[in-house]
Amino acid sequence: MLADPGMLGNSLLQAGEALFDPQFWAARGEASRTLGGRGDAWFIRCGERQWVLRHSRRGGLLGPLGGDRYMWIAEARVRTFAEWHLLDALVTRGLPVPKPVAALYRRSGLVYRCDLITERILNAGPLSAALAASALPESVWRAVGAVIARLHRAGADHADLNAHNILCGAAGDISVVDFDRGRLRRPGRWRQRNLERLQRSLNKVSRTMPPDRFSASAWDWLQAGYAAAYRT
Repeated sequence: MLADPGMLGNSLLQAGEALFDPQFWAARGEASRTLGGRGDAWFIRCGERQWVLRHSRRGGLLGPLGGDRYMWIAEARVRTFAEWHLLDALVTRGLPVPKPVAALYRRSGLVYRCDLITERILNAGPLSAALAASALPESVWRAVGAVIARLHRAGADHADLNAHNILCGAAGDISVVDFDRGRLRRPGRWRQRNLERLQRSLNKVSRTMPPDRFSASAWDWLQAGYAAAYRT
């Protein structure tokens, strides 16, 4: 188990592995199931603190085969531990990502299962949901591009940058979540791949929406925000 004592406090630290059991929180009346995503996820309300508990599951073609089991290599390669450390590094640099709270893995022979608790970003929803509700102004698209540029300048390669993992706040602030398989890297082609993946995602989610929800101008504004922030 990997945890931030300052986030959990002594009483919760003593709960150990139970922290990653949704029934532990449900018994306290502090858990509710989230919607969307390939993993099992719950919102946790612990006093004034609000967190997200996520049980890692495979996506893509291997999802039905591997389920929630991953091949054991080393503790440093545990997916939720790697994500915890990446988020901690990005938070330290002042980037708009969720704070890591705790991570856990359970090894059984050659495989392991893992979980992660992060701070919930309040008063914010996915970019995909914002698009479904209405057309977004130029300022929002530029802000999205600027946040991605800040992450890229820090070397953060998001393995699945899409319209669901970018959150739009009520005050126009932008955050990025779900850094599973993400890592810090030197500048390279991966930055363009991140942007291309996001563009494909935006095209996909907006396919059945009115044409003003994701236009060529919107992508141009996003790229302009990215370019301006990357140069700064």
